[in-house]
Amino acid sequence: MKSFDTVESGDATGNNFDDDGREKRTGTLMTASAHIITAVVGSGVLSLAWAIAQLGWVAGIVILVTFAVINYYTSTMLADCYRSDTGTRNCTYMDVVRAYLGGRKVQLCGLAQYGCFIGVTIGYTITASISLVAIGKANCFHDKGHGEKCSMPNYPFMAVFGIVEIILSQIPSFHKLSFLSIIATVMSFSYASIGIGLAMAVVASGKVGKTGATGTVVGVEVTASDKIWKSFQATGDIAFSYAYSSILVEIQDTLRSSPPENKVMKKASLAGVSTTTFFYMLCGCIGYAAFGNKAPGDFLTDFFYEPYWLIDFANACIVLHLIAAYQVFAQPIFQFVENKCNKAWPESNFITKEHSMNILFLGKCRISFFRLVWRTAYVIFTTVVAMIFPFFNAILGLIGAAAFWPLTVYFPVEMHISQRKIKKHSMRWIGLKLLVLVCLIVTLLAAIGSIVGLIKSVKAYKHFHS
Repeated sequence: MKSFDTVESGDATGNNFDDDGREKRTGTLMTASAHIITAVVGSGVLSLAWAIAQLGWVAGIVILVTFAVINYYTSTMLADCYRSDTGTRNCTYMDVVRAYLGGRKVQLCGLAQYGCFIGVTIGYTITASISLVAIGKANCFHDKGHGEKCSMPNYPFMAVFGIVEIILSQIPSFHKLSFLSIIATVMSFSYASIGIGLAMAVVASGKVGKTGATGTVVGVEVTASDKIWKSFQATGDIAFSYAYSSILVEIQDTLRSSPPENKVMKKASLAGVSTTTFFYMLCGCIGYAAFGNKAPGDFLTDFFYEPYWLIDFANACIVLHLIAAYQVFAQPIFQFVENKCNKAWPESNFITKEHSMNILFLGKCRISFFRLVWRTAYVIFTTVVAMIFPFFNAILGLIGAAAFWPLTVYFPVEMHISQRKIKKHSMRWIGLKLLVLVCLIVTLLAAIGSIVGLIKSVKAYKHFHS
């Protein structure tokens, strides 16, 4: 076993394994930043105009910046926990919690983390199909006119998305996803830029909606109760739009050991959060300036249909981004189940053995039959659930609320207190505990807002299909 000092200095022996016996990690600041941006910037960036419309210029911008700072701050705490005091790596979020907190909290962490991952992969299947339908609608409106009823089902598009994910799911591990995340990062910048450009064109035309310091007007555009629930939901949407802590440790585990992983991860977090905040501010503020208090949930699929070729390209970028993002959130689930099965049945050739095969265009690849069967089954499961519950995107806010507080705030703060041995009732301890409490209140309010929104979505869906 090599010493921690040897690893930190870059492993002069030049072999192909790290200090924990695993294949040498090759991740860099660029690949980690790409993973973060892929995980954080979803197509939800295009709904931030709606969120700011509910809150208004003042509260909307303040909340956007505040949660960017909170997410970066807690991510630096989590990055410092990757290696234990002895220098041992903690390769997953659950490993980190086990090392610093232990007990029942490890199971609670796993429940929040993997529940979030499953929810996100189902949600991405639905969101990708919505963008594919938007491409079809834009082409239909262009050919037949905007007065035509251009409706089409989501199910075939979900099936196509599922088939693509079955193929990509055979990528052995998170460490091999860098090329996908870099492509996804370019795609996210592309569709966000197109959305910003189209919104700027609306602002330049002068045909803008009504905006205000407090957003939607009670008694004119919304009822008092709607204003409250939608403001909670919008606050939750903004809080969760930055939340990548659930995947942070797994991203950090891809980094090479020199320079130290925690230093590189902090830089990657700063780059990722700064970049996404810049795009969030542009999309949210310019979108709100263009559409005002009637800002749509997603102006690339709900408002713009011309120029149709540009809308097609933007939605194609969203789909490509979601294809990669699905893998970023699915790979930790794959690894978790496969590691458990390998430990439970080490003698099973079906589970442990890999076979070398020549695959067209890819050359020689190593295939595991268990990986093939299990990962295919998982993708089929998420696709079927997406087809059965097409309003599942409304549930994502609730899943985000359930996962945000423990994974982004509570566990990082508690582990930081444990690691730094911060004295109970000291000013720093009180400040950190207040941060945890405030974020818990925001999470609970956002969860209530999401439940109200979900009930309305289910009622609208049933009414539409009755």
